[in-house]
Amino acid sequence: MDAGWPRAAFGLALLAVLVVTKPAATQVTLPPEGSSVHFALTATDGTAVTEQSYRGKWLVVYFGYTFCPDVCPTTLMEIAGALDALGPRAGAVQGLFITVDPRRDTPSALTEYLKSFDPRLVGLTGTPAQIALATKSFHVFYERQDTNDGSYLYDHSSFIYLVDRDGKFVKAIASEGGSRQIADALSAVMNAGH
Repeated sequence: MDAGWPRAAFGLALLAVLVVTKPAATQVTLPPEGSSVHFALTATDGTAVTEQSYRGKWLVVYFGYTFCPDVCPTTLMEIAGALDALGPRAGAVQGLFITVDPRRDTPSALTEYLKSFDPRLVGLTGTPAQIALATKSFHVFYERQDTNDGSYLYDHSSFIYLVDRDGKFVKAIASEGGSRQIADALSAVMNAGH
């Protein structure tokens, strides 16, 4: 084995750590608790929606994209598990998956993708400008990374945002917390009557 191999492997491992941690390092703020969030996007059925469309529902909002290799599908499974854990109370909750990749994530692509997780999840897309405004409202970081094969991935924040029935930001949860943590956080804010 080449004596330079361990150094090269260490360098690649260090680069991987830097790339993976970049989104968390760049999202240093969250929306202030109690602040209004805003978006004007298109649902998978072609309906134009805004935050006003969901008044009266608790929102569980996650930003990602369908080509995401790991974090997005895992997080969507956790959100689906949280909705199951809530039982009948899940009727008062709307899960939203907002794409950061509107070029590939058309309404039909989002519909097919979300079928794998939970029929209660709604996918939202829009123009790049509409996505930029939505991400700004939630303080979401996302950045396209071109790959060697001519494709691309996105580095993006991986928080789950809880929004109350009046469209006010309540809390962000780290995506790796699991469905029980999401369900418990939702139950707590619902019980508090935010």
